[in-house]
Amino acid sequence: MNGSTNGRCGGAASCTGRRRVLLTFWILMGMGLLWRSVDLQLLQGADWRAEAERQHRMTGEIPAARGAILDRTGTPLVLSMEAFAVSVAPHEVRDTTAVIKRLSDALGLSPDQAGRPFQSGRRWVPLPGRHPVAVREALSGITGVYVQRDLRREAPHGPLLGGIVGAVIDGVGQGGVEQAFDELLRGDPGMEILARDSRGRPLPGESWMVQPPLPGGEVVLTVDSDLQEIVVEALQEALERTGARGGDLVVTDPHTGEILAMVSMADGSTRSLAAITSPYEPGSTLKPFTVATLLQSGKATLVDSVDTGDGRWRVAGRTLTDVQRVGNTDLGHALRASSNIALAKLAERLTPAEQFEGLRDFGFGARTGVELPGEARGSLSRPQRWSRQTPASLAIGYEVSATSLQLAMAYGALANGGVLMEPRLIRELRGPDGTVLERREPRAVRRVVSQEVARDVSMTLAGAVADGTGTRAGLATFSVAGKTGTSRVHTGSGYADGDYFATFGGYFPAEDPQLVVFVKLDRPQGEFFGGATAAPVTRATMEAVLAAHAPPLNRSALATLARHQERSRSVERPAPPSPGPEPVGVDGAPVPRFASLPLEDPAPAPASSSWVPEEPPTAAGLVRIPVLEGVSSRVAARRLHGLGLHVRWETSGPVTGVEPEAGSMVAVGDTVRLLGTTDAPPLARSARP
Repeated sequence: MNGSTNGRCGGAASCTGRRRVLLTFWILMGMGLLWRSVDLQLLQGADWRAEAERQHRMTGEIPAARGAILDRTGTPLVLSMEAFAVSVAPHEVRDTTAVIKRLSDALGLSPDQAGRPFQSGRRWVPLPGRHPVAVREALSGITGVYVQRDLRREAPHGPLLGGIVGAVIDGVGQGGVEQAFDELLRGDPGMEILARDSRGRPLPGESWMVQPPLPGGEVVLTVDSDLQEIVVEALQEALERTGARGGDLVVTDPHTGEILAMVSMADGSTRSLAAITSPYEPGSTLKPFTVATLLQSGKATLVDSVDTGDGRWRVAGRTLTDVQRVGNTDLGHALRASSNIALAKLAERLTPAEQFEGLRDFGFGARTGVELPGEARGSLSRPQRWSRQTPASLAIGYEVSATSLQLAMAYGALANGGVLMEPRLIRELRGPDGTVLERREPRAVRRVVSQEVARDVSMTLAGAVADGTGTRAGLATFSVAGKTGTSRVHTGSGYADGDYFATFGGYFPAEDPQLVVFVKLDRPQGEFFGGATAAPVTRATMEAVLAAHAPPLNRSALATLARHQERSRSVERPAPPSPGPEPVGVDGAPVPRFASLPLEDPAPAPASSSWVPEEPPTAAGLVRIPVLEGVSSRVAARRLHGLGLHVRWETSGPVTGVEPEAGSMVAVGDTVRLLGTTDAPPLARSARP
């Protein structure tokens, strides 16, 4: 026995030593594990618990409500609408039948539709649509039903200001005011803590707000939303009537430089900002500035004569022609008749520096400084780069390119007594609480010509509308100053055959201008001259503005001027040598001239025969709402504007009804809602004050 034992252990002492080693090893290991446990739980416990918490939770950003964009009267043009998305976790629902009933009632779903998430076999089912806050309140507290906040950018007026406003993509402003003032509008996001599962995915309904979001500030535009509706309607109908590919229409206040309305349209969309981004050769609409430069420099007077011969003149290897032969004429008549030869011959009296500086002072070849991204400067070469043909080309609006806004501001300088104003699109910048952070005041850029020169050119342009090339832009009650233009389209490699820009720039009343209107049509089909295509758009716009009782107008001053002109018209204004073509409205129908202007607010003059009500306003200033069912919303809006009523759009398609209902008597200046089959925007348009 002893021998056997000694054989296994190698002796008693050896066996005892081995046991001691093993015992010591296990004791030390136990002590090490105990120490590690103490270290993890007591010494490092807080750190490990924090790490576990970090892996189970995550921080998230709460988007801030983007600030509103308002028109000059405070009417919202674009704002952020809070909506809510609904999702269902079927495995968490305890009473399926009751939850289906709640979903059906709150979301307007049929029981079958509300029950589909429970038949999908999925653990998480988002329901379609975005819903108002009432849905969140109706579904709160239901286990397994989650309502999540969602912010969307909405335009209560529809796409009327698409290009001006821009868009928001992934919370970032893209184009227009949204981009230019993104930092102010976007606000400061908040922060929340979210619970997440083992795969790192957020657990729905498990969140805690740490810091609330701060909403963005507001931007107040100089745009008048009623006027914007008018110009969009007028340009859209002009494009339909002429077959033009697109166009611009800009309306400004000549004394402040405020942009009251501006739209660029192509392929039926208002998303374009071509009025500030796409320069073109203006042609004859540049001629008034050549004349103004001649007068200001003292190199010519309106009665200086020039011989245009037989309507053809060879200069610097090129032949200029006149559509209307004027023979031996003076500068004033040459401008009214738009004589290329007369303007080019008289421009030879200017030095290259004088001709360049004259056009540059009116703003050509330089950005206007409008508060929008992407503005083009146009082109006006310095005299060192001119060819022998350049002086004659510049005199008639070629070898120079400008945007429609640049041309509108240049006409505004003539209307403003010779002072060029900086265009203003922004009136105020406000904080989230409505506090005014910045109020932008009118800014004069420079005096371009004297008051006398501006007045002389304006009266000559009034003659161009009265009995020259712009007769279709005229109003009977007010004298309109303006100039038509027809220019060839340059494609980059040359001029396209048969493609033209038709333009008209003008302002009214010529004696005391209140509005500047500039129109460009891109490649109208058929009759393409500016006097036949662009001028009627100007006239329709001015008539609709008068009929709509637009706030930017000083109607008391207009009424005084109308009375004065009515008394003096028969003796002061000679009859034109031959009657021009019958004026045509934007819808192709003959448009009667204004006979008179109401002497007291608010009694609007009719805009056209198609807008005139069967019964005029009563002595109390009431009008009857016409039957508009079945007509397009645009036509309905124009008829209501013609009655002196404001319009609240709730459809972009055919009208199915109005509120108040047709036949109701309402006061001039009231708001009428247009109803239709299309979905109404989430926020109805605010009534105007």
